[in-house]
Amino acid sequence: MGGMTLAQVRNRFIKHASPWILATFLAVAAIARLVVGDWRLSDLLLVPIMLAVFPFFEWVLHVAILHWRPRTIAGITIDPMVARSHRWHHAHPRELDNIFIPWQAFVTLLPAFAAIGLFAFPRLGLGLTFILVAGALGLGYEWTHFLIHTDYRPKTSVYKAVWRNHRLHHYRNEHYWFTVTTTGTADRVLGTYPDPSSVAPSPTAKALHALEV
Repeated sequence: MGGMTLAQVRNRFIKHASPWILATFLAVAAIARLVVGDWRLSDLLLVPIMLAVFPFFEWVLHVAILHWRPRTIAGITIDPMVARSHRWHHAHPRELDNIFIPWQAFVTLLPAFAAIGLFAFPRLGLGLTFILVAGALGLGYEWTHFLIHTDYRPKTSVYKAVWRNHRLHHYRNEHYWFTVTTTGTADRVLGTYPDPSSVAPSPTAKALHALEV
């Protein structure tokens, strides 16, 4: 594909459904939050808390769901669609058109975040702040993940570290470096951020669990 400019990456990015689904979710949340008002200090405090928690949410989702190993229980094979999609992504990490969160996942994911925001917080305004930040984090995740897999080269030290972290996961060893949007924050805490030189290349980095896709 050759090198890509940031504008080329953006134009490719917005041709897919996932960014538009997340942008619409974010826009609706922003409008609702502005209409409700009732801004308090707790809204401001919620933002850094969510930013700190998000890498760990990414890590758990990546390890427990995306890297799910198919299991057969009582004769029924449990192999979620998102896990199958992720195995395909590992097998074809340069295939940009199939890199996004499957639209089917949004059918449960977005209502779940909306329900948490509307029913798990002591006031509506704070819950809408949660939904708004969750939408922004989701869109940021999709953009960062897409950008890493393109041929756009890092221009800043921060993005270079994020880029390197995820590339190591795909091209060196799939058992480490699970965070995507940060420089391995959750990985450092949870013990999946080794010195790359100490980790042998994995023969199953492109074939998770040694399964054909």
